[in-house]
Amino acid sequence: MRNWSSASKYKRNAELEFRATFEMINILMTGAGAPGGIGISKCLKEDKNINLFVSDANPTANGRFLNENRFILTEKATSEHFIPQILEICKEKDIKIIFPLVTLELFKFAEHKSLFEKAGIKVIVSNKNDLNIANNKSRLYEHLSERGILTPQYKVVSKGNFDGFIEAIEDLGYPEKAVCMKPSVSNGSRGVRIIDDSADKFDLLFNQKPNNLYTSLDEMLTILRGRDFSELLLSEVLPFEEYTIDTIVNNGKPILILPRIRKKMNNGISVEGQFIENQEIIQYCRQIIESLNLHGPIGIQVKKAEDGRFKILEINPRIQGTSMAAMGLGINLPLISVQQELGLPVIIPPIKWGLSFSRYYSEVFYE
Repeated sequence: MRNWSSASKYKRNAELEFRATFEMINILMTGAGAPGGIGISKCLKEDKNINLFVSDANPTANGRFLNENRFILTEKATSEHFIPQILEICKEKDIKIIFPLVTLELFKFAEHKSLFEKAGIKVIVSNKNDLNIANNKSRLYEHLSERGILTPQYKVVSKGNFDGFIEAIEDLGYPEKAVCMKPSVSNGSRGVRIIDDSADKFDLLFNQKPNNLYTSLDEMLTILRGRDFSELLLSEVLPFEEYTIDTIVNNGKPILILPRIRKKMNNGISVEGQFIENQEIIQYCRQIIESLNLHGPIGIQVKKAEDGRFKILEINPRIQGTSMAAMGLGINLPLISVQQELGLPVIIPPIKWGLSFSRYYSEVFYE
């Protein structure tokens, strides 16, 4: 019979070791309505020495109703008032650490990190230059290729370059080989398509959900012709299993590399998976991490290619929404990130490889 349990069974030892490491501290988690916001706030609240405040630009963000007395409505990250407002909140609430969840906010915080540091406030974010590389898929592939680190075969198509798009897709072996297309900068699988004229249209219509990624070259040419589309990354299709890797990085030095296979996804978010000790993936991710000066919790996605090697899809230069799954291993990634930011020793319990997890929906109700 398969053993199963809630995360609480596995987290106790790590939690007890961690709890004695610092005195009461106020933390602000931004992006309370982000897909991972609920789980990450639960992780942070596992330590009773943390006073957690959460914020969001959406007044009905679901994270608000699990933190009702400590929710703060803020401007959007695109507003010129965002940074001054967050700084004022931190001073008023005596916030010592900011834990951002929203990609767009990362760049604002990275740009103004010294402003917060002068006020005695730490921000869990990478430096601006390496953040720009990690968040731009084309720049990331170029960065890795220049350093001899494996990437998928790829071509970069400049903004609005329709003829360049046709040339690039042919260079990658189309139509004999399918080609993956994605904007250099995008979030949540927006703009991602697999161009493959051999895909069975009947199967796509009746057996696949409407949001499947497959399309034809003619359809893409119709969409792009005459339009000022953004810079695109075209690459080989990686057809086999996909892994998400949760990591903790200390200014370019990997502290923890934790691969999990993605067994089932919902709108790009893992809902079922398994932690697997794959040394090929671990060493590959170590190479990638050490080539960049990133910092904090960093997510990496890789897939297996036709040649049997794992190759990078992208980097998420922030904590990932499904990182809470590591609680089943007794590994509280948000708390470890705080621990690292305070300059304390990072405690990693023995990893129970092979542990599977399944996520499910829950509800909040409000008036």
